[in-house]
Amino acid sequence: MRMAIKPITRACVAIGVVLLMAGCARTITSSPGDAPNLQKWVADIRARPAPPLEPLPVMQQFETFEYAAQAMRDPFSDAWNNQDANSGLRPDPNRRKETLEAYPLDSLDMVGTLGQGGNLIALVMAPDKVTYRVRPGAYLGQSDGRVTAVREDGIELVELVPDGAGGWLERPASIALEDQ
Repeated sequence: MRMAIKPITRACVAIGVVLLMAGCARTITSSPGDAPNLQKWVADIRARPAPPLEPLPVMQQFETFEYAAQAMRDPFSDAWNNQDANSGLRPDPNRRKETLEAYPLDSLDMVGTLGQGGNLIALVMAPDKVTYRVRPGAYLGQSDGRVTAVREDGIELVELVPDGAGGWLERPASIALEDQ
């Protein structure tokens, strides 16, 4: 059941829409009495003096620098790095590596000593659970660590580490007797 909209209702709705539109158009457009007020306000704003500008900042004078080191050695050349590398400490590339040099120093454990006095031999256990005998002059660890002394409570050694400039530095290290 569809209800048909009666023609009178249609006419009333159409007249209402036209009146509504006419009212909106009347409020949007300004009245003739408002124009002089608006023009006066704009003229007053334009007549005001402009605000003063901020002064420009004072430019600081910088002292000029003239680079005069053209005759000096270039700090970025390879000659600088290789100068120290050819002299001083460095690992012996012709030395035969010992068994305990395959392991990092912190993975080696001193488990005891053999002998007395100045003839001490250290017992060192590697990660493969094999115990090795170590005397002064032997090499341990992956940084060319040379044993300098064996004591009853530990092993003293000196490692060779790169210094970052192409040379080598000696670094003292030690392995303490493991308490069980």
